[in-house]
Amino acid sequence: MTTVQTTIVGDQGRSVRQGRQSYEETLRTLSQASVDQHFDAFKDIAWDSPELAVRDDDPRWILTDADSIGRHPWYKALSQERQIAVGRYRFAQIAKVGLQFEQLLIAGVMHRLLVMEDGNPEFRYATHEVTEETHHTQMFQELVNRIHPGVAGAPRSYKRLFPWLAAAGGFFPEAFFVGILAGEEPIDHLQKSIMRAGGTHPLVDRIMQIHIAEEARHIGFAHQYLEQHVAELGPVRRRLLALIFPIIMRRLGDVIMKPSEKARRDMGMPVEVAREIWWESPEARKELRDMFSDVRMLADTLGLRTRFSRMIWRLMQIDGKPARFRGEPASATH
Repeated sequence: MTTVQTTIVGDQGRSVRQGRQSYEETLRTLSQASVDQHFDAFKDIAWDSPELAVRDDDPRWILTDADSIGRHPWYKALSQERQIAVGRYRFAQIAKVGLQFEQLLIAGVMHRLLVMEDGNPEFRYATHEVTEETHHTQMFQELVNRIHPGVAGAPRSYKRLFPWLAAAGGFFPEAFFVGILAGEEPIDHLQKSIMRAGGTHPLVDRIMQIHIAEEARHIGFAHQYLEQHVAELGPVRRRLLALIFPIIMRRLGDVIMKPSEKARRDMGMPVEVAREIWWESPEARKELRDMFSDVRMLADTLGLRTRFSRMIWRLMQIDGKPARFRGEPASATH
């Protein structure tokens, strides 16, 4: 090997080691943050306090324009009583689907941890995350129990695929972590939009505050995990991931954001209204694109938005400008 070649190989080796060291330092920071600031579903929410009481006639359940249903003319034309009823169902439905997605995340991460070698700092942080997600499932289920038990939850197709999706955490963890972001990014986008618009019922606001705070760490870990491990993939898996990345994003994003057929019937929503909201109107298509600006930035960073895979992003209707930084408001990207 020539001196030049030796120098190049040496530089690449140092770069890889430095990248790994930086990643492990990030994991230690995230783990310590989980120790220093974490929430308990039954300690940090005053469920039985008067200000968080759930009443059938409370107008704070009415959806605002921050929600895609709330700003649709069909919803605005409903009586106040019906707006409250639909609003309560909507929040309960989002919470139910959210907890079912968290259950998938927990199961998939456990598949990954089962085969993880000793000494890997990912084990500690991933276990912190699973602990936090368990509290989230308790928090979401308690909300459902109080405001609208019996909501439809995720579509049956998702529930049938659950074991296979969770198993991906063990045999294709990079694809599984893309799936984590496919669920976490849209709900984070919705929650932040609602809070920026002034919030809603204080019980829901408190739950969203907790969820946003802890999901920031979880989303950050998923981004860091992919940045570290996608670079280590062989060419076949890398090409496959580039192709399925936008498909995973759109399909799991729809599970989170689009109520199931049964849920839409329960809310009394006409089929044509549902089509406008998800995702046929120009405003709805823009909202769909906006939800994935952060992951477009990530895919570009990972080199996964290739010329061919961009066709699939467009086919999935989630192509567009990437965010300039994580959490950039949609209004700043267009």
